This record gives sequence, C-alpha cells and structure tokens, in this order.
Amino acid sequence: MRGNPHRHITDPLTGIRNLGILAHVDAGKTTITERILYVTGTTHKRGEVHEGTTVTDFDSQERDRGITIFAAAVSCVWDGHRINLIDTPGHVDFSDEVERSLRVLDGAIAVFDGVAGVEPQSESVWRQADRYGVPRIAFVNKLDRAGADLDTAVESIRERLRVTPLVTQLPIGREDGFTGVVDLLRMRSLIWADGGETGRDGPVPDALREEAHRRRRLLEEVVAGLHPVALEEFCAESAVSTGTLAAALRDLTRTGEGVVVVCGSAYRNRGIEPLLEAVVAYLPSPLEVSAVRGVQDGTVRERAADPAAPFASLVFKVNSTAAGRLTYLRVYSGTVEKGDTVLDAGARRTERIGRILRVQADRHMEVDRAVAGDIVAVVGLKAARAGATLCAPAEPLVLEPPVVADPVVSVAVEARRSTDTDRLASALARLVEEDPSLAVRTDPETGQTVLSGMGELHLEVAVEKVRRDRGLEVSVGRPQVAYRETVGRGVSGLLYRHVKQDGGAGQFAHVVLDVEPLEAVPDAVRADGGAVDFVFRSTVVGGRVPGEYVRAVEAGCRDALAAGPLGGHPVTGLRVTLTDGATHSKDSSEMAFRTAGRLALREALRASVMLLLEPMVEVTVTVPDDAVGGVLGDLAARRGRVSGSTTRAGTVVVTATVPLAELFGYATRLRSRTQGRVTFTTRAAGHAPVPGAASNATPPR
Repeated sequence: MRGNPHRHITDPLTGIRNLGILAHVDAGKTTITERILYVTGTTHKRGEVHEGTTVTDFDSQERDRGITIFAAAVSCVWDGHRINLIDTPGHVDFSDEVERSLRVLDGAIAVFDGVAGVEPQSESVWRQADRYGVPRIAFVNKLDRAGADLDTAVESIRERLRVTPLVTQLPIGREDGFTGVVDLLRMRSLIWADGGETGRDGPVPDALREEAHRRRRLLEEVVAGLHPVALEEFCAESAVSTGTLAAALRDLTRTGEGVVVVCGSAYRNRGIEPLLEAVVAYLPSPLEVSAVRGVQDGTVRERAADPAAPFASLVFKVNSTAAGRLTYLRVYSGTVEKGDTVLDAGARRTERIGRILRVQADRHMEVDRAVAGDIVAVVGLKAARAGATLCAPAEPLVLEPPVVADPVVSVAVEARRSTDTDRLASALARLVEEDPSLAVRTDPETGQTVLSGMGELHLEVAVEKVRRDRGLEVSVGRPQVAYRETVGRGVSGLLYRHVKQDGGAGQFAHVVLDVEPLEAVPDAVRADGGAVDFVFRSTVVGGRVPGEYVRAVEAGCRDALAAGPLGGHPVTGLRVTLTDGATHSKDSSEMAFRTAGRLALREALRASVMLLLEPMVEVTVTVPDDAVGGVLGDLAARRGRVSGSTTRAGTVVVTATVPLAELFGYATRLRSRTQGRVTFTTRAAGHAPVPGAASNATPPR
C-alpha cells in the first residue's frame, strides 16, 4: 500500500475531496465503496453486496433487492486527505438521487464494466455530471471477468461519451489471470497476490516492458495534443516528464478536456489503492473549483470556499431516522456550529442547528462545527427541504437547487383500514419530504390519493417503505403513466378581450396571441443544451401593452399550461407570442392581464390541433442468440422500435424505444419467456405522440 490512510490532514480545505461514485446498475459502485472504506482502515471487514453486509446499502430494501436505492454518504482518510464519498444508485428510477448528489460534489468516479463498457445508464449519469461540470476519472472494473478487455471498454468511452480517455495503466494478465497493473506514469508495476490485502510494488514485467513503453508514448502524445505546457516539452525533448504529465492530467481532468482511466477488480480488491491515488492527484479540492454562485437581493453573488466568509450551504437530502430528522448539507462557505441559528433563504424562516454529525452511512459521529468544503448531516431543523439554502441570517443568499424531474408513473394508494387514512397521509407527506421526485395529489374526480414517481420500481420501493416503517397495510392500484399534451398545429392572431364590471373597479385587458409548436422554433434550447418546454415573447410595439402587463400575460399563459384540452394533462413544447393588445386608463391591471393571458391561451389551445404525448423508454435487452426472435416479437407487440443490435460473446444486445405504458410487468414476462436467461435495463427517452390521439382524443386505458 503506497498511500498512508492515517496520515494527519494538514489543510482542512486542500485536503478534502468531495466525490461521488456513478455508474450503470451492477457495475460495482457499492463494492468499490466498500473496498475504499476497507483499504483506508475505516472498516475492518470487507462488506459484500450478495451477503447484505455492506456499509452504504444499509436499508433493508437495498439488502433484500441487492441494489443501491438511496444515496449514502461516508467519510474516510487517505494519504492526508479526507474523502467525503457518496455512493449513488445506478437504476434509472432513482436518477433524482444522483442529480441531488451531483449538485454538491466537486468530483466523481465513473465506473464501467470491463465486459459491457459504457451502458445506457452510464451515459445518463455522465450527462448529468456534464450538466453540473463535475470533473471525473474513470475506473474500468471487473477486469477479472470472462470477456473483459480494457481497450474495448476505453473505446466505448471514447465513442459513446465523446470524451478523450487518458489511459494511465496497463493490466497485467487477462480475465481470471488479471493480477495487477503497470503504472504508466511511474513505469512501475503493482501486483496483488491471491487473498492479499495490499499490492506489491515492483518493476514492469519483462513481457510487458515494450507494450508499456508504447502506451506511455501514446499517452504523452495525446496529452501533448491537449495541453500547451506538455506540448512545449514534447516538442523540445520528444518526451513529456512524469511531473509535467501528472500536472497536465490534473488540469485536463478539472477542465473536462480529458478523463483519466484506471482499472481493476473491486471484488478481488485489485486496483483500489491506485484509484485512491488518482482521486487525490487529479480530482479538485473545494478550493480548486469555481466559487459557488447565488442570488442576494436580486444580484448574483459569489461565495469563496473560505471558513471566515459568511455561512452558506445547500440541503441535498433529508432523511427521517430513529435518531431524528437528518438534514444533509454541503457547506460552501463559512462555518456553522451546533446551536447556531441559520436562515432558510428561500422560505425566509430561521432554524436552529441542534447537532452536527459526520456521516458514515447509517452511523454518525458528532462534531462541534462544520466548515467550508464539509458534507455533514445536522439534527434540529424542522422544515428545510432538499434544495433549500441555509445561510447566515445577516447575509442571505439563495443557491440554485438541484433539478427535479417530473414524475412519469402514478398509482392510486389507500389504507386498507379506514382508521389508518390519516396515518397514510402523514407517511406519504414524509416520503415526499425525503424524496422530491415523488409527488402526492388527490384525484379531483375519484377522490383517490395518487402517488407519482420516476418508475414502477421507484413506486414499489416508496410503498414498501410506508409498509415497513409505519406498519401500514396499503392497497395499490394499477400503474398509470403521466401523459403530456403539445401543439401539433397552432393558431395566429387569436384575439381575447377580458372585460369585467361588477360595480367597483373594473377589469380590462385586450391581448392578441400567436401559438406555435416549439419544434418549429430554432432557438428553443437552454444555455446548457437541454430542451425547453415553453417560450414566451412579445412583439408589441408603441407601448400598447406596458412591460409589467406583458409579464402578467406570460404568467397567465404559464398558469394555462397546467391543464390541456385533451384530458387535463400538462401542456409542453409550445411558443406563445404576444403580438398586440390594448389597455384602459383606469380598469387595466396586472391581475386583469394575467387573467386575459390564461383564458386567451386556453382558447387558443382549444382552437389548435393538439397531440397527446406519452413517456418513452430506451430498453437495452441482453439475450442469448437462440432467444432473440421471441424478444424482438415481444418488443414489437409492445409498440417498440428497435434502434440497433450488437453481438457479444454468444449474446445479442438489442436496443429499442418502447412506450413506458407498455413496460409494466415486462421483467416478469421476459423471465418467463426466456427461463431467466435475459437481462434488460432502461433509461428515459423523452416523450412521443400517442398514435391516433389528437385534437379531442383521450389517453388509452
């Protein structure tokens, strides 16, 4: 072991690494976390997912299902650095947990299966990290498996993620014979004996010396092409020194121009120490990332990661435990101590910090204070929700919260005993507080309580949590997907006049609207590259509608998007242009124009050709050669569109886009048709029109 896990942390800021582990389900994230805790001396026994003995998968459902459901934070020390680590879920249904974690991280380890390479959810979490500008290093895991190949996995990273991989290791041995790695920077080997706890340092094996020099040269050439200092040295000396190469790798990682690739087998405890060394060497400390930005009195302000600056932190997770309500914080600036009063800047209310805890999954160690760069949990907050900014009352600052995805699947839930109705309502409210991607509403027609989430598994887990934690017997209805409505063909010049006289001050507003599909609008893209749902603009000239009334019309139009004319579903994907209008000297007001905007857009939507949209899912099915026909036929029966297939070691990987509504019960059906020999994964793929559902159509049941 080259690093010293117990070395004293000399600088509390430069010595911190806040990072997450991201990957497709079953790539080995939790096993890597367990090995990191073991190698750093934080735990004294290696936890195993299949035995249900892991530290981070401590929830009973996680251990029963063998998957990570809830993001878990742990802390350890390696070579004088404190590593705050968040193990995130890999299943698409829990991508909101990943989103909230990424919002507060400074770096990440992206894990890839040495056989499968980049898988569908790997791409999704990679794009999520892109959105927040989180620097990453890549760990190609499971190199001891049959069919594993580092070069193939690296090529999939290059092709599917559109990044430049910077491979810094060469595996020693293949598949079951994988025993170690060659460090291409130091040109030394690290070999792990069977059952050995630590790697043995040594020279490069003779059989690999030529290949190692070739790969080192290739690494130097790639880095020189991306980094000016390395290029200058390469041109002058026809080589790049180890010190310059390491500094260049650090710079390229932090700017996102390249991604350092290391490899190993977490299950066999091979490659973990070099991974930790890469974390310390290449991923940034809180001082080395951009200062956090927030809004103070309508002005964008920056707060540096300085313990002496005014306190500012972001809540990224809330969890109810036997010890009380835990609120997880990333402290961006300043210092907070137990007993301090802090301001929830968004809600404009104060809360008191009772205790501060350094988190070790479901175990906690109490500390007196937390400073800039820390990730901690606090006890005593009564109302702060995920996404809230907690700051110094004298220096209020509102930080940007994580993006919360809209739920796509709903089920009706009710208590089997009428006497438990109030307890169920309380339990569901607590669920939504802990997981913002869940939503609870009452259906106005049936009076049923409807729970909405990101997928079938997401809702199963939520309902089971109510049953286990609260001891409630709950009945659950058949899942229903969340439809949307959009404009297929809009209208122009729709005139609406809102006039109301009831004896007092009157209301007068006159607006003229154009409505068109957003797909026809070339600028309908956010600055971060994502799609937008609604665009509003005004072309009114001559002051016929004052600016404050234009904003009121936009607010009214947004009100009208809540329920479309086809079936009361939310409306998305349109642009509204205010082309003309008129005011009254006495009776016009912002309220009148907001009402006019709402009613005018409703009328315009009724006059437009509307399309019903349903959520789509990209399904990746891995199937033996002899069962491909049955799987393809089943996908076709579910209205699936096959987009590609590849052959890999006697199996075929089929990718198809399928309506989410057609996938309920798919796992059970697939297992029964193929005797359990087929696996599949999914990821969200946007919305698409329901065939034949337009104008006044209603969604299929």
